Parts: sequence; C-alpha cells; structure tokens
Amino acid sequence: MTSRLYRDTGIVLRTYKLGESDKIVIFLTENYGKVRAVAKGIRKTRSKFGGRLEPLSHVAVQFHRGRDLDIVSQVESVDSHGTVFGNLDAMTQASSLLEAVDQLVPDREPVPQMFKMLLGARQTLLTRPSPLVVPAFLWKLLVAEGVRPQLDSCVACGEGSGEDINFVAFDIQQGGVVCRSCRAGFAISPAALKLLRDVLGGRLGEMLDQAHQPGPQTLNDPVLNEVAQLATRAFEHHIERRLRSVSLFEQH
Repeated sequence: MTSRLYRDTGIVLRTYKLGESDKIVIFLTENYGKVRAVAKGIRKTRSKFGGRLEPLSHVAVQFHRGRDLDIVSQVESVDSHGTVFGNLDAMTQASSLLEAVDQLVPDREPVPQMFKMLLGARQTLLTRPSPLVVPAFLWKLLVAEGVRPQLDSCVACGEGSGEDINFVAFDIQQGGVVCRSCRAGFAISPAALKLLRDVLGGRLGEMLDQAHQPGPQTLNDPVLNEVAQLATRAFEHHIERRLRSVSLFEQH
C-alpha cells in the first residue's frame, strides 16, 4: 500500500479559517507545487504548530493525503522571518508577492523554478528591502511564464532602437514598447525603460542594491513608480484579474 504521508519544504502563501479551531493553509512547495492542507487545532492557544504557519513562513512540512484537502501532520521552521512581522511595509510587500504566486500557480503542478524565485524574493525582502522588490518579482514571473516584454524594438512596427528611434510608451495589450509614430498604451520615460531593461537583462541584483531602503518602503521615486505601475498592469492583464495587495502597496 502506498503511504499517504509525504514531506516537502514550502512557503505559506495564505491561510483562512475553517470551523472553530482549524485553518486551511495554502503552501507553495518545492516538489509538489501549490498544496492546500488543513492545520487542525491551529487556532487554539496550545496549538502544536504555534506561529509557524503564518504567511511567508518557510517550513518543512509533513502532509497526510486526504480526499479533498491534505492534513498538516508536522511542521518545522526552516529559518526565522520575525523581522517581517510588525513591519507594515514589509508585510504589505510580502502579501503582494504571495498573492501574485497564489493567483498564478495552479494546484498540484510542480513549479520548482517559481518556488526558487519566491524563496529568493523572500530573502531579498528580509535582507535588502526596497520598493523595487515587488515590481521586479512581477516582471520576473511574467518572463518565467513566457511573457517577456519586448523592450528593444517597437512592438507595433518593428523599428529597432537607434539614434532616431524614441520609444515613448508601453503597450500592455501587445506586450512591449512602442515608438512615437505608433504611440499607444502608457507613457514610459527613458529612465524607466532603462531600469526595466536592467531588471530583465541580468542586472537585477545591482538594481536591488541601488534601490535598497532600510527605512519605510515607499514608491516616491518617479522612475520606480513607473516600473511598478507597468508591472502591476502587465501582470493583471496576464492573469485577467486585479491584485489587491499590490494596489494597497502602491497606494501606501
């Protein structure tokens, strides 16, 4: 008989109440993709799970396969994330990352690359917080989905970059920049286009270092704000729904 127990490491995406004392916990796991499982008794004061199943927790979990939902039978913290809780900016950004993954990933479909990306974004959020973390993650998710924006030639007429070509807008529908003659979509400044090219062209680490803000995380930089708003619009267009957490962060 095949064992109904299995183990994996995962990051908690979301939780919601079930009955009087339980919660349904949604994980992105390394090997099994998105898993929905019941944590029994977690809302009781003496719960054996304690605070280890909060959103953004990185945990090693043992599951028991169920008919509709699996059961969390054991859980251990892989590392500490205490610096996030109590920090409104960090938690708002974390919620944006988690919601984006939750909306994008189907249940039970292994996505090891996406798990690795979320783990990396989580680590960056904990160690090098900046308002660039969320928009860069959204753009990287789109690329991982095969939706890389066209940034070096007009998506409408095909004209390439050069001294006489000036890209003035980004067309969400067509997925790339447009020249002045084909102008459509949202205006994009040369500085924002350069930052977007750097983020997707192998200089993400350097750009995150430059945007690092130890204090309050705000999108008061006009260039970051442009890149963030375009990222949100492009991602929402791809999944065909709104990202509530991202909108809250942008407003904040």
